[in-house]
Amino acid sequence: MPELPEVETVRKGLEKRLKGFLISQVQVITERSISSEGGSIAFCKNMQGSLVGGWTRRGKYLICRLKGTRQEKQIGWWVIHLRMTGQFQWCDNNDKACPHTRVRIWNKSNSEIRFVDTRNFGQMWWVSASYLPEEKINGLRRLGPEPFSKEFNPEYLQHSLQKRKRSIKASLLDQSVIAGVGNIYADESLFDAKILPTKESQELTPKEIAKLCKSLIKILKLSIGKGGTTFRDFRDLEGLNGNYGGQASVYKRERKPCKECGSIILKAKVAGRGTHWCPNCQK
Repeated sequence: MPELPEVETVRKGLEKRLKGFLISQVQVITERSISSEGGSIAFCKNMQGSLVGGWTRRGKYLICRLKGTRQEKQIGWWVIHLRMTGQFQWCDNNDKACPHTRVRIWNKSNSEIRFVDTRNFGQMWWVSASYLPEEKINGLRRLGPEPFSKEFNPEYLQHSLQKRKRSIKASLLDQSVIAGVGNIYADESLFDAKILPTKESQELTPKEIAKLCKSLIKILKLSIGKGGTTFRDFRDLEGLNGNYGGQASVYKRERKPCKECGSIILKAKVAGRGTHWCPNCQK
């Protein structure tokens, strides 16, 4: 699943490509891709005639301001969650859409942005400007702080973990604790902080928590700078792979030597997810 760095990479691509994009036509091919009230019919009707404004990211959600064409007053929100395999493709030449294309959006020049989703778990919403997106989308409302925000700090994390008996890996995957972190960056951050993924959250010392905060921010920023990670499906708007994977310390490196100590990287299921760690570096 695309995590914070991959979603941020897509956000940057959408903001660049869709600046001043006036939506003239919308086609929903797969009904389940639309999760807002009124389904695909209401989605198409409300999206058409809108001018694409600025993009933001909240956790793994992409959020776009939609404006009117006359006074450029905000008229709605376009919200997307890529889920497992969702991605956007920019098309200028009316190429035939692939079988996994779920939503197609054109401007008057016939340039097109396509939402392609192999597993078909991705979701889109249109939300009226009368509401904030989190008032209509439960997942947004439950999110914890952003890793790069002032609200995310050692004091916050210690308070969040102090009564949690489940593993620190499970806590990092909980979007109500911290928004945007998934399997890849939980493993990588725990390695950087030298913390065993199976350690109970409440057992982390203040020193370990402070280190983990720094490691999360460091690893996420590093991956954003590399355009995210591609191990299977992720592509940016131009169809390019993310480049962080080649720098990964433990993720997808089971049975290979640790880059720091030479011990063999282990893999097992923790919190229901494939988890990678070095048995020597992480205690």
